Parts: sequence; structure tokens; C-alpha cells
Amino acid sequence: MQIRAPPLRSLRLLDQLRERARYLHYSLSTEKAYLYWVRFFVRWHNLRHPRDMGKAEVEAFLTMLATERKISSSTHNQALSALLFLYREVLAQELPWMNDLQRPAYRKRIPSVLSPQEVAAVLARMEGPVGLIARLLYGTGMRLMEALRLRVKDVDFERLVIVVREAKGNKDRVVMLPRSLLADLRVQLLEARALWDQDRRHGRGEVQVPHALESKYPQVGSRWGWFWFFPSPLLAVDPATGVERRHHLFEDRLQRALRRAVREAGIWKHVSAHTLRHSFATHLLQAGTDIRTAQELLGHSDVSTTMIYTHVLKVAAGGTGSPLDALTLFAASPRVEEPALAYAA
Repeated sequence: MQIRAPPLRSLRLLDQLRERARYLHYSLSTEKAYLYWVRFFVRWHNLRHPRDMGKAEVEAFLTMLATERKISSSTHNQALSALLFLYREVLAQELPWMNDLQRPAYRKRIPSVLSPQEVAAVLARMEGPVGLIARLLYGTGMRLMEALRLRVKDVDFERLVIVVREAKGNKDRVVMLPRSLLADLRVQLLEARALWDQDRRHGRGEVQVPHALESKYPQVGSRWGWFWFFPSPLLAVDPATGVERRHHLFEDRLQRALRRAVREAGIWKHVSAHTLRHSFATHLLQAGTDIRTAQELLGHSDVSTTMIYTHVLKVAAGGTGSPLDALTLFAASPRVEEPALAYAA
């Protein structure tokens, strides 16, 4: 028996999209991206309702993005996914032309990777909670939001593991807890506990918990184990519920500190928080870790995604020499004069 989704109660199109995305448990970032593209689509077509448009209008919009805005293939795919979500999930339309829309080919790029010396130079210039998070990203291979959303209960000091909950693809995984971070992580835990105690005294100790867990287990959001490991020093309004509560540390704080550290270290590569994850994977494989273990630590569904780091190693490991080096050695070696030929008169 097929279970039908409940009808959308809101009248405004964007409210309907927001309601449907939350019903399907889409992440807040995906919800915001879909709202942006649908709003852009409607405005570009002079506020026409999507129900009155079809394949021609969708293709014209996507063509404009590719030719005039010159967006990347990944951004192009995101815009197309937003429009398909609008028609299929919000307007409940499944028309043949939707399957005919061509997605641009995605080309895998070689990631930017720092050397161990460069990583050390960057991390040495980062202090406080953001410095600890940066070291955690490089030491575990976690994504930025995975580290920021860590709960107290998911850091196991006894077994030296960290459980990453609801990562990309809504999957859980386990990563190592670096021994060199134990002391700093315990200090951070004490600071988080002080904030939790403060919030409890002021009657606002609850934090956001996944899905309907709070209705199943009342007051679960006020328990110490569910508190953020890296809480924000300021309270904020939850955009999903409108409730003022303690959120985790804002991601821009780390990104700004990282950019400053990279600049001070004199590194001119493109470096982001994700570069630390790329560097973790590359250095892990360079140290002899088998690729399947690296795949599990990174949370990749397909080993081919992990294989991208082997392309960096092929040259970085020095296994393949350049023919120019051999030519230079040949030119530097002592030249042997050929004996003169004697011709009879």
C-alpha cells in the first residue's frame, strides 16, 4: 500500500516548498538553495506561476545560467534539482519532459592539497576553538559542518573515537580521535559545560535535536549529552522554529581565521576548510593506509571518489621521474670526445 504525503497547507509557493522540504527532512542548506533557485526562476520569468510554465521556460532559464551567468556544472545541477523538486514534490507534476532535461557532465577536479609542513604552518597560526576545530578537521578528515555539529555524547574519550551523525547522505560513521588533541578537547568540554550550566540557570538550556526526537523524548534537547561540543557564545533564533536557543559555532568564524592563517603563512594555494580534509586523505594514503579504510573514514559511498587522492600521490610521491631530469644529468656528465679518423692520403 502506498502512503500518500499530507497535503500542503500553505498558499504561497515558497512556503509550500519550504514545508515540503522539511517534511522530507532535507537539510537547511538544501532548503535555502532550493528557495533561492525557485525564487530566481519565477522572477526571471516576470513572476509567472511555474504551473503555467514548462519545458521551454525551464530550459531557457538553465541556458541563461550556463551562457550568461557562466555557472559551474555543479551549480547548474543544483538549479535543475531545485526546479525538479518544485514540479515533482510541490506542484505534484510528473511530466515526460522532466526526464528529457539534460544534466551537464560533472568533471572531477584534482583537489588542492597542502604538504605536512604547510598544514603545520597554518595550524600554528590558529588559536582558540577555531584552531581546535581546524586541527580536528585535519586529524579526522571530517567535513566542517560535521565537526561543528558534534554533540557531547558523540566524543568517546575512552575508546578514542568520534561518531559522526547524519553526515552527507544521512549516514553515520566513526573516525579516530587524535591523541594529541585529548587535553584541548577536555578543556573545550569544560567550557561547553559552563555554557550549558549558564543556559540551564536562565531557563534556556534546550538545543535543536534531529527530526521528531523531541516529541518522542520530551526535554531531550536539554540533556547534557545532546549539547553542542562547540557551542556558539551567543544565542540565535532557529530559522526552522523561530525559537531563540544556543546554536553551534558559526562556520564563518573558522573560515575567516583559516584565510588569515593561510595568508600569514605565505601560502598561495586555494585553501578552504575542505582542503584540510583533502590533505588528511592524501597524507593518510601516503603513509600506507589502504584505500578501503580511507574510504570508510571519509564516508565515501563509492571507492572511486576516494581514488581521486591517488592521482595526487602518483606525482607527489616521486614514483615517476621526469625525462627532463635524466636529460639534465646527461648534459652534466663529462663529454667523451670521439677519436679522430685517420684518412690515407
